[in-house]
Amino acid sequence: MKATSSFKISTHSYFYILLFMTTLGTKIRKLRELKNLKQEDMADKLGISVTAYGKMERDETDISMERLDQIAKALDLSVQDILAFDEKVLFNFLSTASQCGYNYSINNYGINDNERKLYEDNINLLKDKILSLEKALESLNQENEKLKSNSK
Repeated sequence: MKATSSFKISTHSYFYILLFMTTLGTKIRKLRELKNLKQEDMADKLGISVTAYGKMERDETDISMERLDQIAKALDLSVQDILAFDEKVLFNFLSTASQCGYNYSINNYGINDNERKLYEDNINLLKDKILSLEKALESLNQENEKLKSNSK
C-alpha cells in the first residue's frame, strides 16, 4: 500500500472519534460494571441465559423497548438514564472536580473510590499509550517524507 501525505489523522484523533461511538450494549455493560454486577446477576434478574445477556452487551442482538425497560429496572435506573449515560461526562466531572480541589464522590452509579482510581489509572495509561503512538506515527511520517524527498 502506498502512503500518501494528502490526509493525515493523528492517533489521538482516531481514538477520540471512537470514544464517541458508544452503543446501547456498551452503555448497559458500563452501567452494570459501575453497579458492581456480573453478567450472571443481570441474566438471573432478566430470566435469560448469560449467553443471551452477553449478546445484548456486545450488540449482537437487538434490544426491544420491553427488554430495555427490564434492564433499567434490574439496574435500578430509568430507560432515560441508560440512553443518556455517557461515561466521559462522569469521568470528566470527577477529573475537573479534583483539579479544582473538590472532593466529590459519585454514588449514583455505585462507583467506589477503588474503582474510580482504577478507571483513572486506566485512563492515564491509555493517554500515555496514545501519546506514545502519536510520537511513533509522527516519526514514521517524518521518515516517509524523507524517503519521498530522497527519491525525487
